[in-house]
Amino acid sequence: MDDEKRSRPSPKQGPSGADFAGMGLQFAFAIVVFLFAGQWLDNRLGFNGLFTIVGVFVGAIAAFYNMYRKISAAQKRDDEQRKSRR
Repeated sequence: MDDEKRSRPSPKQGPSGADFAGMGLQFAFAIVVFLFAGQWLDNRLGFNGLFTIVGVFVGAIAAFYNMYRKISAAQKRDDEQRKSRR
């Protein structure tokens, strides 16, 4: 096939694999940061794991929310591109 006939996806077509990998790293990082913050609070205040558990859940919720926002924005851009093509 000629190079001219090959369809090359434009970088603005949607999230790439690197974007998804970045979201996964941000997800893990948020949980780990809140985990250590909860452990630090537990050691500082003398609780037995309460803030560690709360920290993991808060980190997971924050990470899910961030991922939801990014995926929703990408989907909205994709929808607008499809509408503009019609």
